[in-house]
Formats: sequence, structure tokens, C-alpha cells
Amino acid sequence: MDVELRIERYADQGRCVAHLDGRVVFVRFALPGELVRVRLDEPHKRQDRYCTGEVIEVLEASPDRREPVWPMAGPLAWGGGLGGADLIHVSLPGQLTWKADLIRQQMERLGGIRLEDVPIARPDDDTCPDGLHWRTRIDLVADDQGRPSMRRRGSHERVALESMPLASRRLLDQADELGLWNGGFKPGSRIRMAVPEPLDSQGTDGNFALQVDGRTEKGSDPLTERIRPNTGRPDEDTFTYRVDAGGFWQIHRLAPSLLSGAVLTEARRRIGEQKAPVVWDLYSGAGLFTLPLAAAFGGRSRILAVEGAAGAVTRARENLAAADMTNTEVRRGDVGRVLKHGVPKALAHPDLVLLDPPRAGAKAEVCRLLNQAAPSTIIYVACDPTSLARDTGTLLSLGYELADIHAYDIYPMTHHVETMAVFTR
Repeated sequence: MDVELRIERYADQGRCVAHLDGRVVFVRFALPGELVRVRLDEPHKRQDRYCTGEVIEVLEASPDRREPVWPMAGPLAWGGGLGGADLIHVSLPGQLTWKADLIRQQMERLGGIRLEDVPIARPDDDTCPDGLHWRTRIDLVADDQGRPSMRRRGSHERVALESMPLASRRLLDQADELGLWNGGFKPGSRIRMAVPEPLDSQGTDGNFALQVDGRTEKGSDPLTERIRPNTGRPDEDTFTYRVDAGGFWQIHRLAPSLLSGAVLTEARRRIGEQKAPVVWDLYSGAGLFTLPLAAAFGGRSRILAVEGAAGAVTRARENLAAADMTNTEVRRGDVGRVLKHGVPKALAHPDLVLLDPPRAGAKAEVCRLLNQAAPSTIIYVACDPTSLARDTGTLLSLGYELADIHAYDIYPMTHHVETMAVFTR
């Protein structure tokens, strides 16, 4: 069923809102203010309160609309449908506007706090035009002919790829060298290509991994990442990490330096004058933030790092040992359970807590445990505005205040956005 709709506002998941006969319609590939023709997804019952649809024709375009630079990720009606880039139709300035507006919406609706503005920035990098070539990791599936592919939305059809425009140039060069796009994989196998871009490195030099169904077929595992936190200080330390090829690491090539710099700058601002601050790094992964925090304040800080994934804990401990940092205790386990039963007495009263939870957020129980520990500052790094907003509501109800908030567009062409919120008692 095709209908003509006037788009009203941004919504989550890369969609916008319109109304049809009293029902909410969530529309893909639209922009507020536009008049568009939309194909509604089936099946939908008339009594349903909402339905979804996708643009098939733009009758009146927003100034923020652009031609998709990767058409295969655009609307189905235009030959697209691959997913992975749901804002491919939006200009880069328009994407910043979209994401900042969504954060404001969610913070007001779920967090109970009205924000006049959410500053949002994109990594400075002239080598990544048009929001492309930023991913250092890609995950694909082999089609029936054994070629790397992505599934077309709304079907079981798999479309073989000859390239992946969001992938970094270094990754694409390595993929071409390996003949990745020629196929030869077992149909249905999961393919991961990971090619770090460590600081000051001009080539991959074997520092890459091609994994098939979790096994490293070519390259090496673990991989080496080397970053310098982007704080603007010329004397900032450089940190080296070993990370599992199949494990979590920030996928934008500049995100580790950008985010660690933001966290380190904020930590110094909040507790930099204390002689021996206690810091908790929760959901700490392989130690992206742990190492800079352990080195900060002249090494006087005492750190508790908590992570649930066994592989990440192993790498974090190795990374800290290689850097000769002995002021950090790394605990493996569910964050809530560790905070209840596993915190060493000497680290039980943190001055600052950093948390970087998965997409589901920290949730109310962890927020309440943080309140019991009574840190003066909480730095919350969030990959999902909705989860951040829910946890913001909890922290505000416990007596914390939102002192600062910034967003970082480290996922261009997608609806995803990273946000750093600072809470103080």
C-alpha cells in the first residue's frame, strides 16, 4: 500500500514520524518537513496504533537531503535495501542535527530533563570525505556462491559485495590483496575483516585479521592498537593495546583517540587536584580507558576495572602489565555482582566512576550501586541515547545532576551516536 505523507519529526532507529488516519507511521529514508510517497510494510492491521514504511518517492525535499553516496544502502525502491547506513540520504550537517535532536528528545522523554543544546562533533579527518571509509572492522556473511554479502531488507536475498564504502581505505586495500571479494567461502559462513590503524603506522605489516566463523584464517590474532588520547596536550602519552580480532574495539579509526581524550580531559578537570584519586572503570573491555586513567595524575590514581568478557579481561591485564602499570585491579564478572560483592576495601569509595556500558545501558541496579558508593563524579559514555536517557532519569532521582553532555558522531551514515554525559553530586 502506497500513501502520501508529510513527515513531522525525527525518531529513533534512523526513522522519522508521520501520521496516517490517526496512526503513527515510522518512515525510513525520510526527513522532517518533507512530502513523500511511502510504501507501507505489510502485514499491518487497521487497528494497530502504528505501522512502518519506506520512502519510494520524494515530492518535496528537505534542504538536508542528499543523493545516497552508497545507493545499495538506500531505499528498496531505488535499488538499495542493504542496511548498515540508514542515514545515507542525509547531508553530513543534517546528520549532526538529527542525532543532537534525538538525544534531546530521549533525554526529555525518558530522562526527565530538558536540554537546550547538545554539542556534537565529528572527528577531524580530511581523508574521510562524505562520511565514508571509517570502519576498521566489517562483518559479512557468505552467500550461496560463497561471496561476501549483505542481506537485502525484507527478504532472504543476499547481495554479493564488490566493496564496502564504509570500510577504511586500509581495510579495503588489505581486502583486495587477499581477494576477499572473489569469494571462495563456505555458504553461510560468517566473515570478519579487522584492520587496525595504529598511531604512526603506514601499513598493515601483518596487523590484520580475516576470520571465518570465528577462526583466524589469515593475518594475526591478537591485533595491535596504538593511540594517543586527543586532549590537545603535546606531552600526552601514547598507549599500546593488544586486542582480540573478534572482540570489541571502537570501529571508527579515530574514535579510540577521540573518546579517550574526552574522558581523560574530563577526569582531570573533575579530580585532577586530588593526591591519590580512586577511579572505577566499569565495562572496561580491553582497557581503552583504563590505561590512560592509570597513567593520569602522575600515576597516583588507584583504579578498579570491571569487565564481563573473559577475553577482554585477559587482554586488559596483559596491556597493563606491558605498560608496567601496577595501580590497577582488574576484576572479571557482571558489573552489578562485582559492585555488590567484589570491590576491594581500599577501592570501595571512588572519587570518579567511568562507565561505558553496552547498548542496553547500565540499568537501574548499577545506578543505585553507584549511588551507594557515592562518587563525586560519574562519566557515562553511551552508544545508545535511549539507554543513556533511562539511566539519566535514575541518576537524577538519586540526587545526581547532569553537569555536562557532549555527543560524538563516530558512526557517520548511521543513526548511531556516541554520547558522554557527566554527572555530579
